[in-house]
Amino acid sequence: MSTSTVTGADASGSPVPVLSFGPVVLSVPGRPVDLQVRVSAPATGTGLGVVLLSHGHGPSNNLSSLNGYAPLVDLWAAQGFVVVQPTHLTSRTLTHLVADAPGAPFFWRSRSEDMSHILDRLDVIEKAVPLLAGRIDPTKVAVAGHSFGGFTSSLLLGARVTDPDDGGEVSLLDPRIKAGVLLAAPGRGDVLNGPMADALPVFRTIDFSTMTTPALVVTGDKDDSRHFTDMGPDWHADPYTLSPGPKTLLTLFGAEHGLGGIAGYDAAETTDENPERVAALARLTSAYLRSRLHPGDPAWQTAYEALTTASDPVGRVESK
Repeated sequence: MSTSTVTGADASGSPVPVLSFGPVVLSVPGRPVDLQVRVSAPATGTGLGVVLLSHGHGPSNNLSSLNGYAPLVDLWAAQGFVVVQPTHLTSRTLTHLVADAPGAPFFWRSRSEDMSHILDRLDVIEKAVPLLAGRIDPTKVAVAGHSFGGFTSSLLLGARVTDPDDGGEVSLLDPRIKAGVLLAAPGRGDVLNGPMADALPVFRTIDFSTMTTPALVVTGDKDDSRHFTDMGPDWHADPYTLSPGPKTLLTLFGAEHGLGGIAGYDAAETTDENPERVAALARLTSAYLRSRLHPGDPAWQTAYEALTTASDPVGRVESK
């Protein structure tokens, strides 16, 4: 069990101590290994909302686990959220343990179920983390996910898929989740023609028309995922384009799949390293979540106005 204290920043840029504690270990019946999560929270404050963060499936050994995404986690926690990061069964840190488990190697259903298990045990997590008891508001929950984590989050927000094994329609909607942030998430399945298309047949069946939960969809205008489709960067906007409102689309200028490097500080795998872009994205996503989970909070409107009036904006926003 490890505990560390890092420093984030509040909306004014002032340093805020953040407590990060993990792993918290949850035993889940039928799961081939225990579910481990990292919990990050501000050192002070009450009535804190919860953000469940689903990691992607990148090439690093540890970033695709509870150990990744510090550039986002540190700021979200500093701005008043309890961020819970599971290590999904897809993580390279678990490959040697789960290679032959049902659902391997992509565990698409298990990934979403991990998040619902966390919400089922939120009281246990709150008691396990030092200084956190009594500070969480369990009615204010959001989910965020990058890449494959965006697919995971889409299902929790209401998108449906067809199980490629039995042909049945699958809904993993969790009504406890009130908002979402989809970061470079996969789009529709009828345009898949890259080498990964056959490896993940469930991607071919996603239906965004049932994804009614409010969400911010974040894309990079240089994120061309040819291993899935030759549709180009617009593919990652499908969760916005093909779902009902209320939805918001944030398109980051010059961003590729790493969106500037959100998976980890100084990650060598980032093809478009841009710390300023990552910082701006962290601020914008935090503002969106604050306004969604705390109705009346002007954080998103303020951030949106700052973006649209900037002389050199990091991106553009549209909503429906």
